Amino acid sequence: MSYVPLNISHLKAIVFDLDNTLVTSDMDFTWLREQLGCPLSSDLLSYVEQLECQQAREKAHSVILEHELNDARTSHPMPGCLSLLDFIQRKRLLTAVITRNCAEATQQKIAHNRLNIPRVITREHFPPKPSPDSLLALAQEWQLQHHQILYVGDFLYDLQAAFNADMPSCLVTHGKKVPFSNQASLVVEHLHDLEEIMTQHI
Repeated sequence: MSYVPLNISHLKAIVFDLDNTLVTSDMDFTWLREQLGCPLSSDLLSYVEQLECQQAREKAHSVILEHELNDARTSHPMPGCLSLLDFIQRKRLLTAVITRNCAEATQQKIAHNRLNIPRVITREHFPPKPSPDSLLALAQEWQLQHHQILYVGDFLYDLQAAFNADMPSCLVTHGKKVPFSNQASLVVEHLHDLEEIMTQHI
């Protein structure tokens, strides 16, 4: 996998991942996997959906929801988040959140952190990332070309979703070295770095 070239001056919309991109997340996925019996090599959401027993699936979803709601209550904005959202609003760019979280926890997290993002897509609406379906739906909804939408995230699934949608991506590293940074169109340490770059071109 490679990445789609980015021309910042062409952007009309910026779409964000939620956890550890816009707001903090302290989800202990190792413990969650242990609770659900999910192997480290398996995608957690895919593993739950493939459980043959409906009762087991429902119980697993309940456990995940409890973790997500607890995480929402303790979250706070990532550095540069609120300033970047203000910049996007001033520049009249479109914006949205696409997350693998459930709708209930996502709305609670957005409200708790007072994020001014009315368009939110969760795992109930479309197949979760790295599927491109949610990004493609936004492009059609907004009547934008794919290169006019930037998807911003902190994980490989975010970069894969953007690439699968033929859209440029921005990886936020939070100062950490990650093995998949070469698969992003743009790499920044923090959101305020992205705002500084955009200020020079938009």
